[in-house]
Amino acid sequence: RTQDLASAAKLGIKTTAVPPFSMLSLEDNPERHLLRSQKYAAEKFKHDPLSLPPPIKKPKKLRIGYFSADFREHPVTRLMAKVFKVHDRSRFDVFGYAVAGSKFDTMQTKLAETFDKFKDVHGLSNQAIKETVHSDEIDIAIDLTGYTKDGRSGLFASRLAPIQINFLGYPGSMGADFMDYIVADPFLIPESYQTYYSEKIIYMPNSFMPNNENQIISKKQYTKKSEGLPENGTVYCCFNKHYKITPKIFDIWIDILKNVENSILWLNSAEEDTKKNILEYSKQKGLSQKKIFFTERTLGYPEYLSKHQLADIFLDTSPFSAHSTGCASLLAGVPIITTSGKSYANNVCSSLLRSIGMGELIADNLTEYKDKAINLGKNI
Repeated sequence: RTQDLASAAKLGIKTTAVPPFSMLSLEDNPERHLLRSQKYAAEKFKHDPLSLPPPIKKPKKLRIGYFSADFREHPVTRLMAKVFKVHDRSRFDVFGYAVAGSKFDTMQTKLAETFDKFKDVHGLSNQAIKETVHSDEIDIAIDLTGYTKDGRSGLFASRLAPIQINFLGYPGSMGADFMDYIVADPFLIPESYQTYYSEKIIYMPNSFMPNNENQIISKKQYTKKSEGLPENGTVYCCFNKHYKITPKIFDIWIDILKNVENSILWLNSAEEDTKKNILEYSKQKGLSQKKIFFTERTLGYPEYLSKHQLADIFLDTSPFSAHSTGCASLLAGVPIITTSGKSYANNVCSSLLRSIGMGELIADNLTEYKDKAINLGKNI
C-alpha cells in the first residue's frame, strides 16, 4: 500500500499531465497540487504569454465578466447568485458568459436577470468568444469553473481581460501564468503556504466563500420514519460526494460508530456497486451493516436542506473537505466536525466554521477529529 501511495503521488508530476481536480482527494499536499496544475497548464494550453495592456486611464465603471460552465442549478451558482445581484452598479457593469451547454432551468432564467448582460456563448469557438469579450471591453475576467467539469480555461490562456481571477469553482492553484489572482482568506491559504499558488492572493476579511442567507428551507416535514432512519440514537451524516471518502477517513468513522451507542451513518445514495463496496468494507471492519443508511436525492435544494435537519452531526471528509455541502449543513443547523490541513481543498470547511465562530469543531489531526466526534455524539 505504501508503494501504491508513492506511485500515485507521482501521477501528473513525474508522468504526463492528469486533470488536477481528480487528484485533490489523494493527499493534503499543496506543493504537489501546484506541480500537477503547472504541468497540466503547460501541456494543455499552448499560448503566447502576451497580456492585454491596461487601460490608459481608469474607466468610470469597471466591467467585470464572470465565466462559468455552471450557470444553472449548481452549487457554485447557488453560492454566487446573490453576489451577481449586489454589485454596486454605480461602479461596476456585470457580465455573465455561459461557456458550456446546460439544460435551461429556472435558476438560469433568474440568474440572467441579475447581470447587466448575460451571454450564452457555449457553442462558439474560443476565438469567437475572445472577440466577443474584447468587444465588450471587459476589465476583469473571473473564471468560476477552472479545472472542473466542462471548464474552458483555454479561453483565459488567450487573455480575455487585463486582469484574470481564479475564484471558487476550482479549489486550488491553476498553476497557469495567465491567471493573475486567486480569492481566498487567511484560514484557507495561510501566508506560510502562499508559495504553493502561482496566482497572487486576494484575501477576504472573513471567509472567501460567498453565500445567500436568503436560501429557503422547505416547510415539507421529513421524519426519521419517512426516511427509514432509527427513531432514537445519534445520526452522523456525510453528504459529500463519494470520491471524497477515503479508506482512512472511513476507518475513523467506523471507530466513531463503534464508540457511540445507537449511532448510525447516513450517506448520499450511490450506484449499487458503490453501496455494495461500502457495506462489504464495513462488514470486514467489524461494523454492522445495519449502521449504514443511504438517502435518496430530493427534488430541490430547499427540500434537501429540510431533510438534512434530521442529522445530528456532519462528519467531514479529509483531505478534500465539504465545500458547498458544508454551507448546506450549517444552513440546516447541523454542526460539522472537520480537520484543518495544508491545502485549499482541505481547509474550506475550517474556513467556514472559523468565520461563524465555531472553531471548536475544527481538529488539528484525525485523532482529535475522532475524539471530538465521539464526545459530541455522546452528549447531544
